[in-house]
Amino acid sequence: MPQKNVGGRDRQIRALLAVALSIVAVSRLRSGQKRVGLLAAVGALGFGFNATTCFCGMNEMLGFDTTEE
Repeated sequence: MPQKNVGGRDRQIRALLAVALSIVAVSRLRSGQKRVGLLAAVGALGFGFNATTCFCGMNEMLGFDTTEE
């Protein structure tokens, strides 16, 4: 399992973004805007994954670690 590199406020912000993008995804998909809805859903899944696993591949590539904030 990869080492954790997401924590503190960074994790909370990612979780909030996941919730907000989920709401956008559902509302856009219901209104027939499939492209925007699907993009928002993908973003929500990504941020949700980061928040729950405390790991971000981009953080690892760039050398960021927010677990000690």
